[in-house]
Amino acid sequence: MANDLTFLTPKGGEKLACRIRPGRGPTILWLGGFRSDMDGTKAEAVDAWALAHDRAFVRFDYRGHGRSDGRFEDGTISHWLDDACAVLDAHCGEKVIALGSSMGGWIALLLALARPEKICALALIAPAPDFTEKLMWQGFDQDIRRLIVERGVYYEPSDYSEEPTPITHALIEDGRKHLLMDGPIAFDGPVRIMQGLKDDSVPWAYALELMAHLSSEDIVFSLSKSGDHRLSNPDDLARLITVLGELCTSQG
Repeated sequence: MANDLTFLTPKGGEKLACRIRPGRGPTILWLGGFRSDMDGTKAEAVDAWALAHDRAFVRFDYRGHGRSDGRFEDGTISHWLDDACAVLDAHCGEKVIALGSSMGGWIALLLALARPEKICALALIAPAPDFTEKLMWQGFDQDIRRLIVERGVYYEPSDYSEEPTPITHALIEDGRKHLLMDGPIAFDGPVRIMQGLKDDSVPWAYALELMAHLSSEDIVFSLSKSGDHRLSNPDDLARLITVLGELCTSQG
């Protein structure tokens, strides 16, 4: 049955959990955040809308996330980008709207560069490109940096879980291979960025900086005064659905 849990095993990779909602294109591809999963509030709201409007929607868990195989602490940006490419190639149509939340915004941008023939538009929720370097490493004090280098991991207290988040040296080092905000980002399709003024994880000014690097002239930035990093309250979800509906109509 459509949207039942299915699994994809990329060559040489971990088994990835996916949910495939068939419908009219372009396909919307959900790219989740750091240590999140595909069954969160935003993804579920998009799926309900996709079902009601016969729109194709694909979501999945990166390796080490949600229902997919692997350990979270073994993952890197390269691994999670590879997962996104595998799901895109296996389950998405010829035209794809990359819908990325937080870290998923970084993956969406990298995916647009890796598959420019397929990604027709970007919808970014509190996008966090380069976060391993600019929002993590540069924000850590010398003691935490030394701990990461010498022991290979730092367990950071989390605002979203009782369990601390492992920040590995491999994650930091690998992230440096994918930095985007030191130069132009070659994407000319429509970009819609949604941000919360009360976001304590990714400052709203970070999204404005991202806009300056994107080559596209078709960029709309929306700032919610009451919104936090999750952007999951009813008003924020309604705005997200409006954005997706407009992108699907313009790109269909």
